[in-house]
Amino acid sequence: MNKNNKPFSLGTFPDIVDFAEVALGYRRTVVPPKALKLIAARRASLEALLAGDGVMYGINTGFGELASQRVSRESLKSLQVNLIRSHACGVGEPLDDAEACGLMFARANELAMGNSGVRPVLVKLLSALINKGVIPFIPSKGSVGASGDLAPSAHMALTLIGEGMAKFAGEDKWQPSAAVLKKAGLKPIELAEKEGLALINGTQAMKSVGGLALFEAMNLFYSAVLTGAMSLEALKGTPTPFDKRIHELKPHPGQLEVAEMLETLLKGSKIRASHAANDKRVQDPYSLRCMPQAMGAARDAIEYALNAFETELGSVTDNPLVVEGKKRGSIEVLSGGNFHGQAVAFAADFAAIAITALGNISERRIAQLVSDFKILPPFLARNPGLESGFMIAHVTAAALCNENKILSHPASADSIPTSANKEDFVSMGMTAALKLSTVVLNVARIYAIEMMAAAEGVEFHRPLRSSPHIETALAKLRKISPAFKGDEVFSGRIEAVAEAILGGYFVD
Repeated sequence: MNKNNKPFSLGTFPDIVDFAEVALGYRRTVVPPKALKLIAARRASLEALLAGDGVMYGINTGFGELASQRVSRESLKSLQVNLIRSHACGVGEPLDDAEACGLMFARANELAMGNSGVRPVLVKLLSALINKGVIPFIPSKGSVGASGDLAPSAHMALTLIGEGMAKFAGEDKWQPSAAVLKKAGLKPIELAEKEGLALINGTQAMKSVGGLALFEAMNLFYSAVLTGAMSLEALKGTPTPFDKRIHELKPHPGQLEVAEMLETLLKGSKIRASHAANDKRVQDPYSLRCMPQAMGAARDAIEYALNAFETELGSVTDNPLVVEGKKRGSIEVLSGGNFHGQAVAFAADFAAIAITALGNISERRIAQLVSDFKILPPFLARNPGLESGFMIAHVTAAALCNENKILSHPASADSIPTSANKEDFVSMGMTAALKLSTVVLNVARIYAIEMMAAAEGVEFHRPLRSSPHIETALAKLRKISPAFKGDEVFSGRIEAVAEAILGGYFVD
C-alpha cells in the first residue's frame, strides 16, 4: 500500500483505499472547520427543538418497540448511557485492530456530515481515538444488521464514556478504557441527548469488516492471476486461449482484463518457446484454459461489491436524521431506515461466493501441478517416495475449499425478526462481512500453496527461464519462501506467503 500521509478530512467521501489507509493506521483524521461549523449549527437547531414539546424517536423516547414511551427531560442524558450499556452484549472474539479502528472511522465520518445532531466534541473525540491508536474491545458477534450494528458499536461507545475495555494498536493486553484514555491524554465524554443513539445506529461494523476484506481481496485477485500464469508455465500450458480476439467475442470486463493480464505476464517466456512447436496437446484443462472466463467473472463480482461498499462508506446510516427543513434555516428530524444493511449484506455474500470460486480454481491447478507426472515429478518432490513433496499441502487447500463452500452460503438469505417484531426484517450484514473476511484469508492461503507449488514447477524446467514478469515474482517469493531442499514444514511458509498476498506484496 502507498502510505498517504495527508490526513483524511472527516465528513467527506472515502474510497476503499482511503478507508483502508486510516483503518490500518497509515493516515490520521481531521475534522475540518467547515464540518465543525455544520455540526455545531445542526446541534444548536436540535437543542432548540428539544426545548419544545415535540416527540423525536430515540431523543426523548425509548427505542425499538419502546418508541412510544416518552422520557422526561431530566432523564434524557441517562437514556443515552443506558442505551450504550444495555446494547453492549456482543460475544465472541474481538475485532482486530484495523477492524475496530475502521468501525470508529466509519462512524466518525458519518457524524461529521452533520446529519446526526451530535456535538462537535463527540466527533473530535472519535478522531482523537483513531489518531492515538486507541482500540476499543469490540466482540465480533451480536449484530443482525438492523437497526445497524448495535452491539458491536455499543462496545465501541463504552470506551468513549470511559467504560468497557481498550488497548493501544499493536498491544495484546486489554485494560479498562478509563486507564487507556488517560494514557492517551483524553477524557471520557458525558453523552448528551441523541448522542448514544448516534454512536451505535448504522452499518459501521459491517462496513469495516467487509470493507477491509474487500481491500485485501483486490490484492488477492491480482496475485491470483499472477499465480495462475506461473502454474501455466510450470505445466507447459499454452497462452493461445488468452488471445484478445477470443475475448472480444465475449466482452465481460473482468474476462477481458484477465486475458490481457495473462498475455502480458507470459510474454517473453523461454519455457513456452522451448516446447511450443512440439506440443501435441490441443487444449489445456479448464483450470488453465478458462482462467479469463472464470477468474474474470470473480473480478466483476468483486467490483460490484466494492462499488456497494464505497457507496455505503460515503453514506449517512444513522436514525433519526437531522436534515434541512422546508423553511430556510430550519431543520427537521426524520425517522427512516438508512441503518439497514441489505445492500452491504448482498455485496459481502456475492463477493464471498466469487472469491470461493477463485479458490476452487486454484485448488484444481494445484491438483494438476502435483499429479501431471509427464511434465513434473510426482507431488513436486525432489526424491519421490522418500519425500512427499506437496502431497498434503494440496490436502490443506482442499480442506480450505470445503470450509469456503460452507461459508459461501448467503447470510443475507435469512432474516430473524427482533425487538418484539418492530425490527421484523433484518439484513444479517455483519454475519456476511465476517464470513467474507474468513473466505478471503482462506483463499489467500490456497493461493500461497499454489504459488509455492508453481514456483517449484517453473524452477524444475531450469536452465530455461520464464517471462520477465514471472521471474521477478519468483525472486520476490524466494525472499519469503526459499526453494525447497526436500521435505520441510509447510505451515509457516503458507501463512507468510498468504500474508504477503493480502498485503499487496506481489502486486506490480
